[in-house]
Amino acid sequence: MTLTQGLRVRLAADLRVAGAVTAADDPAEEPAAVAGALLLGAGTEGVVERVDAPEEPRPDPEAAEYERLVSLLESFGAQMPPASRERAEEQARALEPAWNAYRNRRPVVTARVRLDGGLVLERVREDVLTAL
Repeated sequence: MTLTQGLRVRLAADLRVAGAVTAADDPAEEPAAVAGALLLGAGTEGVVERVDAPEEPRPDPEAAEYERLVSLLESFGAQMPPASRERAEEQARALEPAWNAYRNRRPVVTARVRLDGGLVLERVREDVLTAL
């Protein structure tokens, strides 16, 4: 599903907002918790008000190390001692699955959704919404 502004959507999963729920007019220095959590049930409907720019996934340490090793081999592999080059190639081969997994991850798309009951969800991921 592609999120667009004005699209009617439904929550596909129950959502739990953790942390203290406070009254909006409480002083910022001493907010008093009025509830322990806020739960939103699957099936709650609303409208997409804004679609946020997708966030590119960050590489995990193994994928970043693969990228570093490949760059090193491309730039200086011909000048490296054979044993060092072979060790770097072997390490890169071992890290290639992590690199492929990173490259196959999709960017995370989020949106601002105003629910029919008046609640607003900020930065809600598209995978917990279904189009109506």
